[in-house]
Amino acid sequence: MNIEIERKFLLKNSLWKEGAKGVRYKQAYLNEKGDNTVRVRIEGDKAKLTIKSKANNISRMEFEYDIPMEDAENLFLIAKTSAVEKNRYKIMYEGNCWEVDEFLGDNEGLVVAEIELESETQIFAKPAWIGEEVSGDSRYTNANLARNPYKNWKK
Repeated sequence: MNIEIERKFLLKNSLWKEGAKGVRYKQAYLNEKGDNTVRVRIEGDKAKLTIKSKANNISRMEFEYDIPMEDAENLFLIAKTSAVEKNRYKIMYEGNCWEVDEFLGDNEGLVVAEIELESETQIFAKPAWIGEEVSGDSRYTNANLARNPYKNWKK
């Protein structure tokens, strides 16, 4: 069984972007809002189907499978949410990979960083551009951004 342990943060500034190269992502959700999520995603030239359990603190089960691009494109047609589009940047910092998502479209203006951990208590160094932690704020999950885009949030 695969367990995803992830923490999510807002960013203080754009220093993270120096020298970073992104990959375009497009994803949507195939199920109604509920405990588990079923996601179709295109990452550059690859397509994936992902199933995630409801989060328990910052951990949850995750199962991910490569699928043919044509299948992914057809699954977008039956998705229950609009597509979330973003550029994802992978940045190494003191032995850990930070994934920075710069959202596009209806979520433009939102930029978050995630780090996947080996345990919920793992200690890790934070780059200077890391700001407020939002791991426990469900508004920042991609599934919720597909249903309630950042442009609709009250500023």
